[in-house]
Amino acid sequence: MSKLFGSIEAGGTKFVCAVGNEELMILESATFPTEKPEETLQQAVDFFKQFGSSVVAIAVGSFGPIDIDRGSETYGFVTTTPKPHWANFDMIGFLKDQLDLPMFFTTDVNSSAFGEQLLDPSLKSLVYFTIGTGIGAGAIQDGEFIGGISHAEMGHMFVKRHPEDLAFAGVCPYHGDCLEGVAAGPSLEARTGVRGENIRLDSHVWDIQAYYIAQAAVTTTLTLRPEKIIFGGGVMAQEHMMQRVRKQFAELLNDYVSVPELSAYLQVPSIANNASATVGNFALAKREYDRNN
Repeated sequence: MSKLFGSIEAGGTKFVCAVGNEELMILESATFPTEKPEETLQQAVDFFKQFGSSVVAIAVGSFGPIDIDRGSETYGFVTTTPKPHWANFDMIGFLKDQLDLPMFFTTDVNSSAFGEQLLDPSLKSLVYFTIGTGIGAGAIQDGEFIGGISHAEMGHMFVKRHPEDLAFAGVCPYHGDCLEGVAAGPSLEARTGVRGENIRLDSHVWDIQAYYIAQAAVTTTLTLRPEKIIFGGGVMAQEHMMQRVRKQFAELLNDYVSVPELSAYLQVPSIANNASATVGNFALAKREYDRNN
């Protein structure tokens, strides 16, 4: 019997569950909204149960913050998320109660970063940002995630305020005007009263947002010096945003250090709809299975 590997991309807005084969190809997937923990995770459990014993391991890439320390009493928990009902919830415990399988637990952006490196084996280092409902980032160096006592939380780095945006307090419930507070999708509606998808492309608010995202890229460049920085998420799915970010990045970095051509250095994901997270999860699930057998 061929082995199948499971992926759960647990986003703040939606869950994407998938199964793949040993070649890491997606065979079947399901998407549903992120509601209360028990009902959302039960849908994930039901999805995987239909494949019986063929699924041999699952990797979960989750919105954060989460506890990824296997020696911790709260390993597998979503911790201090502002998302209603999910704070301090034992996600892996719930899944393990119904699916007695090896599971790997990390952030959704780590899963995406892992998938992107698989898709381009020439890369030894990269950083993957998701700019959407929230902002997160995962970093890979020589095939391993960068982190110490826990995973990175680069989406909450502090940024210099745009001179025309000083009156905006930001939307992060913890920090106000950190990167997520001023550049995540909800910040657009908070400033303008208009949902991001309905804002005119010539609106100056896009340049303000790009200014903050470019700062994150500059800070990442100077701190980690990766070979590539990838920007996924709904905000960056608009082609004009990547162009704006590259322009602002060049102005902010001001040729201080050398970087590759910006069209290659600051990139969008290799696969549409953030499917790199699914590919990454398949590989992480396979690695977890191999470690347990």
